Amino acid sequence: MVTLTQLKYIVSLAKEKHFGRAAKDCNVSQPSLSTQIQKVEEGLGIVLFDRSKKPVLLTREGVDFVAKAKQILSSVHSLEHDAINSDAVSGEFLLGVIPTLAPYLLPLFIEVFSSKYPEVNLKIYELTTTEIIKKLYDDELDGGLLVTPLKDDKIIERALFSELFYLYPSKEHKLFGAKEVKYSDLEFENKFWILNEGHCMRDQVLNICQFKEMNQSNLLFESGSLETIKNLIKKGSGLSIVPQMAAVDIKKDVVPFAEPSPARQVGLVHSRSFLKEKILDALEAEILDSLPKEIKNLKVAYKNVDFVS
Repeated sequence: MVTLTQLKYIVSLAKEKHFGRAAKDCNVSQPSLSTQIQKVEEGLGIVLFDRSKKPVLLTREGVDFVAKAKQILSSVHSLEHDAINSDAVSGEFLLGVIPTLAPYLLPLFIEVFSSKYPEVNLKIYELTTTEIIKKLYDDELDGGLLVTPLKDDKIIERALFSELFYLYPSKEHKLFGAKEVKYSDLEFENKFWILNEGHCMRDQVLNICQFKEMNQSNLLFESGSLETIKNLIKKGSGLSIVPQMAAVDIKKDVVPFAEPSPARQVGLVHSRSFLKEKILDALEAEILDSLPKEIKNLKVAYKNVDFVS
């Protein structure tokens, strides 16, 4: 009979792809972990890992076995959590947040949340959308704050709020001080600053600007940080597009778009095997309570808005 401990060892090795790291993760000796995994393989008559590969890789049978093992461990964890914390909001919660949200949204609610729920061990990681989704699939995150909808049937979404996009031109740019800007004004712009690949906002901005090709004629600079782009424009030249929450400190210098104004929707997401419902509910409530009035939540009806993805 396969034990829960053996399942944990197998899942850990599948994640770490290295016997030493898996043993450390499970707080056991490497020989003990290796022996227990081998017992499972011998008992079931299958090979779960190809040990000839560096790093260690799952076999085809191993892939199916690990997927089922994760489901079993997840269900056991849910039973334990419900029994111990039937009414309490407590436990560890691993939250991924995309870089274009983290600096602006987290400071609004994180201190209040930590004070209100001291029994929650909240760990936050700044990750791209692709990284968050992958870690949700692999049960390496409990939830994520990112731009929705994802159109992924393996992910459950809770829409939180929407925010508009604004044009941010340098003071020497011809559009600085304009009352509004149209999409067509940006078609031939050759001093545009943009986030580098991997950021979902990069694609959103390209869709707004209707750039046909990614080449040097329409890109001046790529950065991994929205704050870097803002500071370079503030002290230099060119222009970019920023979301509403990132425009608080430069509000007098940004230019609104003509209707339909571009906007993005922000959501709190988790996988369908999600266990920590009470913590998720608490996070959602604190985030919504912390939002500025102008972007309070989706109950505020936007008119003539173009949601970009």
